[in-house]
Amino acid sequence: MKQADADAAAVEADLHTATARMEDIEQGEQAARPELRSRLVEIYKLGRGRYLRLLLSTPDLRRIGQATRTVAALAKLDQDRIATHRQTLVELAAARKDLAARSVQLRALRADAEKAEIAARRAAKAKDDLVRDIDRRRDLNAQLSGELLAAQQKLQAALRSLAGGAPVADASAVPFRPFKGDLDWPAAGVVRRRFGRTVGPGGSSSNGIEIAAEDGASALAIHEGVVAFADTFAGFGNLVILDHGSQNFSLYGDLLEIAVKKGARLERGQVVGAIGPTPAGAPGLYFELRVDGRPVDPLQWLRKR
Repeated sequence: MKQADADAAAVEADLHTATARMEDIEQGEQAARPELRSRLVEIYKLGRGRYLRLLLSTPDLRRIGQATRTVAALAKLDQDRIATHRQTLVELAAARKDLAARSVQLRALRADAEKAEIAARRAAKAKDDLVRDIDRRRDLNAQLSGELLAAQQKLQAALRSLAGGAPVADASAVPFRPFKGDLDWPAAGVVRRRFGRTVGPGGSSSNGIEIAAEDGASALAIHEGVVAFADTFAGFGNLVILDHGSQNFSLYGDLLEIAVKKGARLERGQVVGAIGPTPAGAPGLYFELRVDGRPVDPLQWLRKR
C-alpha cells in the first residue's frame, strides 16, 4: 500500500514536471510564431531567387563581398529559425505524448493503490474477525472445560456407584484384559482429541478420546457386555455405558440416538447408537475406557490401524 502511494506520488511529480515543460515549449513557440510568420512572408515574396536578388540589388559592386556575407548570414538565420521551430514542434509533440503516457501510468497506479487499500481493509477485517473468533473459541473452550470437569466428576461418581453396586450377572463371558491392543474400534474415523489432552486454557484433561465421524454413523460395542447406563448425561449428551465385568467399562458419548436399553446384553460389534454432534459442533463420538475402574488410554487397547 505504501509502495503504491509512493509510486503514484513519484509519477504525479513527473507529470507536473512534464506539464510545466510542455507549457514552456508552447509559450516559446507562441512567442516565436509572429516573427517567424513575418519572416516566412518576406521570403515567400522574394520567390525562389530571393537571396540572389538581394545580392544583385547591391548598388556598389565593390561591396559585393560584404553583401555576400550578409546574404549568407540571412540565409543561415532563416534556416536556423525554421529548424528551431521544427524542433520546437517535435519537442512539443514528444512532451504531449510523454504527458499522456504518464497520465495513463498515474491512473493505473491510482487504481492499483485503491485495490491495495481495499485489500488492506479486507485483510484488516479478516484479522479482526479471526481475533474475535479466537476469543469466542477461547471463551467456549473455557466454558466447555468447566462443564467437562463437572461432568467427569459426576461420571466418576456414577461409575463408582455402578462398580460398588450389585454385580451384573455374567457381565462378560469373555475376559476383557487379554484383548488389550486388539479391541475393535467403536467408530470409523480419525482421532480428533486424544486421551489426556487438556480442553481449553487451564482446563481439565480428557479421560477419553474423541473420534471424528459422520453425523448419524453407527457407534459399535468394542466388546461384549451389559448396558449399565443408557440415557442423557450432563456434559456427555446421550451416553451409553457398557459393563464388561471386573470393573471394566466402555463409554459412548455424544450420541444422536441411543439404540439399546439398560440391562440389555450386547455382543461385540453391536450398534449402541447413532453418532451426533459434539459440544464443539462437529459430529463425533466421545469414547472412554475404564479398566479396574480407572480411565486408560483407549489407543493402547484398540486395534492398530
